[in-house]
Amino acid sequence: MSDLPELPFEPWEPTKRTLHLWTQIVGKVRLASTAPQNHWWNATLYVDTRGLTTRRLRSPNGDFDVLFDFLAHELVVRTSQGDIDSFVLEDGLSVAAFHDRLFASLADLGIEVEIEAKPYGVPMTTPFAEDAEHASYDREAVGRFWLALSWSDRTLQEFAGWFSGKTSPVHFFWHGFDLALTRFSGKRISGPPGADRVTREAYSHEVISFGFWPGDDKVRFPSFYSYTSPEPSGLAEKQLRPEGVRWQSVGSSHLALLPYDEVRNSADPRETLLDFLQSAYDAGAALAGWDVDGLRSIWWPARGPRALSPSTPKTRLSEKSDNTR
Repeated sequence: MSDLPELPFEPWEPTKRTLHLWTQIVGKVRLASTAPQNHWWNATLYVDTRGLTTRRLRSPNGDFDVLFDFLAHELVVRTSQGDIDSFVLEDGLSVAAFHDRLFASLADLGIEVEIEAKPYGVPMTTPFAEDAEHASYDREAVGRFWLALSWSDRTLQEFAGWFSGKTSPVHFFWHGFDLALTRFSGKRISGPPGADRVTREAYSHEVISFGFWPGDDKVRFPSFYSYTSPEPSGLAEKQLRPEGVRWQSVGSSHLALLPYDEVRNSADPRETLLDFLQSAYDAGAALAGWDVDGLRSIWWPARGPRALSPSTPKTRLSEKSDNTR
């Protein structure tokens, strides 16, 4: 039986909207407190052992970090001087109240941060400090989301190890509320025609991306995804695994979508997801002319996901060492 929890979209949609806006506030604190990095990687959050974290941030008075603790259901701010402040994440805590409490915690710890305090790239447009509408927090639903996110992060980390070229971290984008991993062919491009500067920087190189997100207004179910950018001709005709998975039209491009429930209910969720990710990569890389053989790492399991169990890497490394003596 799968360890993955059920994650139906509609029951937790109000909580998801609230949490999405909370992560945007914390994400903008991270963006304002880090040095710029290519593809906006300095803006993202990361999965850790208890929830989502900013990792280390900078301030004139020392370093700090911010953590969504989904086990204790708290927002925690810690400093490099050893000081800690936190508040409870609970139903009824509005976006406005979250914003005010976070910045009060930062001020109490001697941290000054300025952000553009309004949502980005979402249907909600009310400035954070004025949003009293979004105030839902279902602890059980957030707990299920956290379990799904943690499992997905672990599996995407494994898939990342099969590639020897430039690859992103597995990170959480508060813009789309999705966990993402991106592979790069090494070819620089000009970015999508007419794109804004954020998009041009994000897509300044040829990529194939993969990820997990819990659904949105258009795709009302959690799913795993992949896309190739720029999209090569014929991509949507390429067959995916598992059988029956299809490419979905998104404007003028296509997205490979594998519903979360198909993974959760499969005989081997890990193998099902890894097989999907590999099939989507194979389709995009072949049509875009990537150096597929040259970009494989020593950890790529030629016989499929089952060939690389959690205990296999030491054996494979030992075999490689023996062969190079």
